[in-house]
Amino acid sequence: MENFTSKKWLKPGSRQCLIRRGLVKSMGYTDADLEKPIVGIINTWGETNPGHANFRQLAEAVKRGVWAAGGFPLEINTMSICEVFFDISSLIYRNLLSMTTEELIARHPFDGVVLLGSCDKSVPAQLMAAVSANKPMIFLPGGPMLPGNYKGETLVCGTDSFKLWTKYQSGEITEKDLQEAEGCLYGSMGACPIMGTANSMQTATESLGFALPGSASSPAVSALKMRQAEESGRQIMSLIEKDIRPKDILTRKALENCITVLMSSGGSTNLMIHLVAIAKRAGIKLELNDFQRISEKTKVLVNCKPSGTGSVGIEFHQAGGVQALMKELENLLHKDALTVTGKTVGENLAGVEKSWNRNAIAAFDKPLQENGGIAVLYGNLAPRGAVVKRSAASIMKFKGEARVFDTLADAEKYLLDPDSDMDENKAVILRGYGPKGAPGMPEFGNYMPIPPKMHKRGIDDFVRITDARMSGGAFGTVVLHVCPEALAGGPLGAVRNGDIIEMDIDRGILNVELTEEEIQKRLAESTLETKEKFTRGFVRHYIDNVQQADEGCDFSYLE
Repeated sequence: MENFTSKKWLKPGSRQCLIRRGLVKSMGYTDADLEKPIVGIINTWGETNPGHANFRQLAEAVKRGVWAAGGFPLEINTMSICEVFFDISSLIYRNLLSMTTEELIARHPFDGVVLLGSCDKSVPAQLMAAVSANKPMIFLPGGPMLPGNYKGETLVCGTDSFKLWTKYQSGEITEKDLQEAEGCLYGSMGACPIMGTANSMQTATESLGFALPGSASSPAVSALKMRQAEESGRQIMSLIEKDIRPKDILTRKALENCITVLMSSGGSTNLMIHLVAIAKRAGIKLELNDFQRISEKTKVLVNCKPSGTGSVGIEFHQAGGVQALMKELENLLHKDALTVTGKTVGENLAGVEKSWNRNAIAAFDKPLQENGGIAVLYGNLAPRGAVVKRSAASIMKFKGEARVFDTLADAEKYLLDPDSDMDENKAVILRGYGPKGAPGMPEFGNYMPIPPKMHKRGIDDFVRITDARMSGGAFGTVVLHVCPEALAGGPLGAVRNGDIIEMDIDRGILNVELTEEEIQKRLAESTLETKEKFTRGFVRHYIDNVQQADEGCDFSYLE
């Protein structure tokens, strides 16, 4: 079915034209408005999403820009996804939001659209939809929140909550201390101010060329964000006039630019799932080896939590943000890639200065880390790959015994037990939490706590291996997205307590000391089942149709 545009939708000379024009006029609009291109503003505002709580105001600013540039803006709302407010993995609903947004874009009489998003699943869902619908589009990142502060220490949401919880479990702070600190974890509305999944995805919109230069890191509650919203409204009219569409921008070159920025920013491992899914909507196949190849030639330059010490909306933004980072990486980028400015990456960067604050964005020849932020591992434990956030890990090489768990509750009980045999020479395996198994790959990689008895000895990291995901704000040596997942017959389902695990991040290795025959024998005896039973609805549909992590966890019929 062909996408609607405003002129086709009106069907001049028909009874439908009479009804449609009449209904628009019933809202107080005029004949003059109906002569203008219609711009859809797809808003993901919701009161169950603090990251998007500023979107009502931003949408009004976008409308100002559209009106000023000669367009007719019409706002429409769709579901809003916040990981914390869902009682199941919100990755499931990324695909649903993608489907609903695509239908809103394609079936409505929009000549172009402005998409508003900030949070983990909302941004990739909207980009997936926009590429599939392929109408002129500009993305407005909602921006990071401000950091909090407690007793003189800067706090940033999830990253510091993990540290506070470890201290509380170890008896270093009281419950009263914890309650006081919780009010200081979040400094304002907006996306969590770390280089977690939300800000990594907002950074991706700019590095892909879908958002205005400088808009990814400007704080959610800033005047600058409001001005960028209005400018986005103006710029969509230029994209409509020039007929520049998402598939003109989302090329392999643009994707490689985005991955380069991801690896240099210490961004989230979740983007390896999201970018694969976005690329497939344009018929481009991204493989894990593409991420590894690019990671090997770049370096970590951004000093933001969880890999560093700063926040996105303050230190990173004030040091120049994504544009200053891309300027530092200019020799690694495809400068001829097109962007929503109508100019190429190279043209956008022509007048950009390198960062003045080398504590926030390091020089390429004096990096914070010599490799890209994420590494890909392969071996008989992960035939189709696994990933690890190297920039936030402290253990690069490991060989030791496995301790295996099929539920998070059992893993937590073992790790918190002062009488368990847990120490730094053990690797904890948590399995059955992949795309189908949990379902939806919950962010349980970081839910395996630091054992208090190890923390008291000054040891705050250990090897964790799982087919689940990890919060972009988390840190530690956590091997994620082990593929295929255990429930899909992956070798993780064959591991037993006492098996010897070998991990070498620099060499890209993840193995268990078992023969292939023994692995297959054990898998044949496996009785793993989904963690929860779903017999109907979208979650059942998701379990039946979701692809594996290396395929982007999308549905094949949406590619």
